[in-house]
Amino acid sequence: MLLPFVNVLEGECMLKSYAIGIDIGTTSTKVVLFDEKGAAVAHHAKNYPLLSEVPGAAEQRPDEIYEAVVYSLRETVRKSGDLAEKIGFISFSTAMHSLIAVDSDGKPLTNSITWADTRSESYAFAVRSSAEGLDLYKRTGVPLHPMTPLFKLQWLKNEQSEIFQKAAKFVGIKDYILYRWFGEWATDYASAAAMGLWNMNTLMWDKEALQMAGVTPERLPEIQPTTFYWDSLSETLEKLSGLDSSVKVVIGATDGPLSNLGVGAISPGDVAVTIGTSGAIRTISKTPILDAEGRTFCYPLTEKHWVSGGPVNNGGIAFQWIHDLFTEEETEGSYEELSQRAEAAAPGSDGLIFLPHLTGERAPLWDAQAKGSFIGLTLRHKKDQLVRAVLEGTIFNLYQVYSLVKTQAQEKADVKIFATGGFTNSPAWKQILADVFQKEVSIPEHTESSCLGAVQLGRFAIGETNVLQEVYEEAKQYGTVIPNAGQEAMYRELFGIYQNLSEAMASQYKAIHEFQFRFSK
Repeated sequence: MLLPFVNVLEGECMLKSYAIGIDIGTTSTKVVLFDEKGAAVAHHAKNYPLLSEVPGAAEQRPDEIYEAVVYSLRETVRKSGDLAEKIGFISFSTAMHSLIAVDSDGKPLTNSITWADTRSESYAFAVRSSAEGLDLYKRTGVPLHPMTPLFKLQWLKNEQSEIFQKAAKFVGIKDYILYRWFGEWATDYASAAAMGLWNMNTLMWDKEALQMAGVTPERLPEIQPTTFYWDSLSETLEKLSGLDSSVKVVIGATDGPLSNLGVGAISPGDVAVTIGTSGAIRTISKTPILDAEGRTFCYPLTEKHWVSGGPVNNGGIAFQWIHDLFTEEETEGSYEELSQRAEAAAPGSDGLIFLPHLTGERAPLWDAQAKGSFIGLTLRHKKDQLVRAVLEGTIFNLYQVYSLVKTQAQEKADVKIFATGGFTNSPAWKQILADVFQKEVSIPEHTESSCLGAVQLGRFAIGETNVLQEVYEEAKQYGTVIPNAGQEAMYRELFGIYQNLSEAMASQYKAIHEFQFRFSK
């Protein structure tokens, strides 16, 4: 039986134990052991491929990810040595929107269909264009996009009907791993929300969404708060990990909300900006924040902490594209050198604007057919300006998403910006972020914010603290980037042009996409 939710005890903050955070990401699993002050003392990571065997597919092998989790956990425990005796709990973070069909024995009938899979695009478009679409968004907080398992289920039902009918359950990748350990199907509020099937008002599966997907609650995992935990290891997990059976396992949440917690962007109005291959911008509020047109997401961290914002498809991948475009050989130019080129160009790139939709776009367009473009090119533009325009365009896109939520979030004058991800290795990119937002940017020294956030949530869950945001405040260390006030007016004007161009181009993406589909080789 699943253990009941354990209420957090009131009283002084008492951090008793070392803890392990596990982050099941899209490209790798990371496992980190933290001490009671939030310092990482041991870690291990293991990569796995993203499979795209047919157009639009983006899948992963569930058992390959399971083995990566087990191996990384075991290696982290091994590296911890005698400290393993001090480990009190494990807590989870996971990538969002995955879907696996499993049979009655819990065996996968499909690969894990990831957020990047676009084969359900037509189903998402049909609902987005219907009268029911906006109402669905207002109940679930999930933008209507093929990333969402709701539409993956519609696609499976209509185009993989044999698998759909045979499936006993439809689950996410973390649900599958926990089932392998505990023999029970359970999912957390945040993961359930990411399926597009969860009602944020009732905290239960949404009846109308289930009808759209063609499933019943019995074919989905049991929903638990993000603070739910198993009070001890299963015999299976004890043998696999080498940990004592008394170690607790906290179900945890999803990577986006936990990253906010891990970097310290937990107070209402504070903003976390992440740019890795893709990117995201998120802010936390006490109650759900929704966009009138359904362009932003709203997911729970806990019942009293709601994370609003938007994911963008094109972050570091745009920088990688311009790097590869300009360097025939990998040894010809490093990313550091390319960043220096961007610094050499004047802010504003001499009026050159880049719409960074190289791989379609989620927020704010929610258009899988969106395309990237340079606008404003002249003979005087050189490589430096093109590189800088790419960096500026990615930040403009994120700022456009932020503009959708900041008014509803009742932005404070002293709002803080916290930035994480590979882009923080580029001084030029960090400065552009500060200049466009006109806010001081804090860069946490630790890099595994989702793992740390999972551990912070875990301490809250098991009752080691009753104050979620203050757990590691004394241990956090940040670098800072100060905005250049002299660029404020210029960037405000250029961002206005960017917004107008973004709206104007949106009507042409379908035609361009169809042309490319018919004539590209």
